[in-house]
Amino acid sequence: MAEKKAFILRVNPDVLKEIETWGAEEFRSTNGQIEYLLQQALLARKKTTKKKKGSLE
Repeated sequence: MAEKKAFILRVNPDVLKEIETWGAEEFRSTNGQIEYLLQQALLARKKTTKKKKGSLE
């Protein structure tokens, strides 16, 4: 597994509470839930980008 890089994230307290709750429901830590959501967003972006490129050709 690649080394993980730590950084500071400023987030609205209400958003953080929602992420904590959601993560607990899915048996993930808060950090794990944020990482999961970022990965899902990146995958969705890649799929959208491929569709856009395909429609231009």
